[in-house]
Amino acid sequence: MTIDIIGAGIGGLTTAIALEQKGFKTRIFEQAESIKPVGAGIILANNAMQVYEKLGLRNVIEENGNPISSMNITNTHLKILSKVDLSYFEKKYRVKNIAIHRGALQRILLDKLKSTEITLNHKLDKVIKNAEGYALTFTNGQQVQSSVLLGADGINSMVRRELFPNTSVRNVNQICWRGVIDFNLPIEYKNELNEAWGKAERFGFVQIAENKVYWYALKSFKKNKEEFSVNNIEKYYGKYHSVIKDIISCTQKDRVNTAEISDLKPTGSWHKENVCLIGDAAHATTPNMGQGACQAIEDAYLLSECLDKYEPAQAFEEFQKLRLPKAHQVVNTSWLIGKMAHLSNPVLVRLRNQLLRLTPESVNRRQSEQIFQLAKI
Repeated sequence: MTIDIIGAGIGGLTTAIALEQKGFKTRIFEQAESIKPVGAGIILANNAMQVYEKLGLRNVIEENGNPISSMNITNTHLKILSKVDLSYFEKKYRVKNIAIHRGALQRILLDKLKSTEITLNHKLDKVIKNAEGYALTFTNGQQVQSSVLLGADGINSMVRRELFPNTSVRNVNQICWRGVIDFNLPIEYKNELNEAWGKAERFGFVQIAENKVYWYALKSFKKNKEEFSVNNIEKYYGKYHSVIKDIISCTQKDRVNTAEISDLKPTGSWHKENVCLIGDAAHATTPNMGQGACQAIEDAYLLSECLDKYEPAQAFEEFQKLRLPKAHQVVNTSWLIGKMAHLSNPVLVRLRNQLLRLTPESVNRRQSEQIFQLAKI
């Protein structure tokens, strides 16, 4: 049995690795003409690193990234409002939380693949069910017959659009800028993720390698998106801490990625017969919890475990039972965090900050525990 995967992103590649290690034959079809080390940074939280430990990738990821032992929400002057001490989970699960360049992670995953055939320049156009399974037609005119199909093709998944039409993408009305720069962070920030919350905007930064920093900035918009040109970032964050202003001033504007933030409204069906959606195709989330890729990585591991025990249709049913509640919890919680982070009323902002300060660390730890614990099949 050959398992076909649409999409060579983090989720698709990790799924192929996990399936290879279970003895499955896999093929990946990717719309890009080449796989280049693009993208910004990514934080592989404890749950993702537990999966990569099981797949034999923990050491190489740690060698190419930077360990993070604290996640902080701060005010605009980097005074901590809320903190999650990750050292507790490092000891409990014996893996670290790693910040790494997305391109470096992609290269590590590609190097780990042994037998998977990756076919580039194949953008899916149609999926038609037939007696042998599914006929896949690509925009370049090529056709492929598939018996088991996994949609790992992101929030705008063509597999989902073709076979699961009753879904909707939600726009959050927030613009996100992302960049990676050479920068020597002050030592107190080198092993932390800091996200500074203001009024209707925020700014986060984390070291992903020696003297290399990944940063992101988000701002709400209501009317004219052109107001949020990358050239306005200095103005928007001009009253923030000097470290943040230095990071922005050191960034070449033509190397900043700009995107609108959206997610997938939770849906109750990820599979149909021998087809299953994974990652953003199934449960795209806003980036407010840093769990988008991590949830796709969890999918990869648990789906491979299910396919190792059951025939595809039953495996996909068991997979959904295991993963849907947690994935939807992440989507819904992340949506609410985004709303709270972007309050604009000064009174509500002060109240929000006070509530964050007063929330016990035990509550933050308990919430993190729910995210970091992997399901067992």
